[in-house]
Amino acid sequence: MLKFLVFHPTFVFLLLIITCQVFGNRKSKITDEELFATQLPPCAACKELIKSFIGGMNATKRGKYEGGDSAWEEDKLGSYSRSELRFTEIQELMCKDVKQGKNQCHYLADEYENILQEWWFKEQDKQTDIYAFVCIEKLKHCCPDKHFGKNCDSCPGYPDKVCHNNGKCKGSGTRKGNGQCLCEKGYAASDCSECDSGFYQVYKDENKFLCTACHSSCAGPCNGPGPRNCINCSKGWQFVKDKGCLDIDECIMSEKPCKTNQFCVNEEGFYKCLECDKVCNGCIGDGPDMCIKCADGYHKKDNFCIHSDTHGRKKAENVTRYITYFGLVVATSIIFKRNIYAASFIGLLVGLYITVSEYMVANTNIQDSITNLDILGPVT
Repeated sequence: MLKFLVFHPTFVFLLLIITCQVFGNRKSKITDEELFATQLPPCAACKELIKSFIGGMNATKRGKYEGGDSAWEEDKLGSYSRSELRFTEIQELMCKDVKQGKNQCHYLADEYENILQEWWFKEQDKQTDIYAFVCIEKLKHCCPDKHFGKNCDSCPGYPDKVCHNNGKCKGSGTRKGNGQCLCEKGYAASDCSECDSGFYQVYKDENKFLCTACHSSCAGPCNGPGPRNCINCSKGWQFVKDKGCLDIDECIMSEKPCKTNQFCVNEEGFYKCLECDKVCNGCIGDGPDMCIKCADGYHKKDNFCIHSDTHGRKKAENVTRYITYFGLVVATSIIFKRNIYAASFIGLLVGLYITVSEYMVANTNIQDSITNLDILGPVT
């Protein structure tokens, strides 16, 4: 019994599911712990802290009370909105929604409590942006957008054309970085003011220009779209005057580009080799009618390679069919001992199936059609 359970497919399948669940849960638990322990850079950590504080402010907002004295409600809500009670409630909610750097968030919430209190009780009216007050002015961990470095210098092209709007300023918004432009794909130069090699300019206005890729037939730069504007051709292409770069048909140009029992298919810029049909010994294309010679055990008939032992295969088909019929009858007999009604119904279906099958074999030349099916290859 134990041996049966160990090797039974259902048992093995269930064991795999349980194992995956156990290790999957363990992995996700470890991943959460690692996320909590992540140390974010100073500016990113400060942003998470302020984001969590603002989330707490939104969670502690209170709408107007239903009915009653509206003047009294305004007075109660006004006193609560800047109260120490609400500040405490926000502190209790802080960092609960944070995953990456959660431990660091709790630490910073304690360390910078006085600064948060200063903004809450004294600076809200003067500086409505708590992020700018805490992270930029007080802690100096961050810079305003499109500024970088220790002194928060402006990025190249500030304010409207930073990196020509085709890249990002390195260190933007932080006290790190050197302000160099990191260009998007297709753009080059120190300020992203040019098209990169393999791209050409298709649009330009006062604030932005657009570069798009040259045709795949071009090697390096081009003067415009399509293969006609290539300066040099890529591998697999050749330059033709007044037409530009045209595809080389390696299947014609090369004498034997593919291995034995493979045929060549040309594509733009390259070619690929595909396997011949199993009935072939060498071929010029796909299918049993494209064979140069037939493989062992096959011969040509009407330009198709077909199986040589057609009679033997017919005999095997017959034996298989009769064994199937016999198996259905035996199964019906077994069921008959347990449930006569079910067996009678199934027996009726089996009889009908056998009758229809034999009628089809006798009247539609299925046996003879096997010969035609042989042109599609061996039955496996």
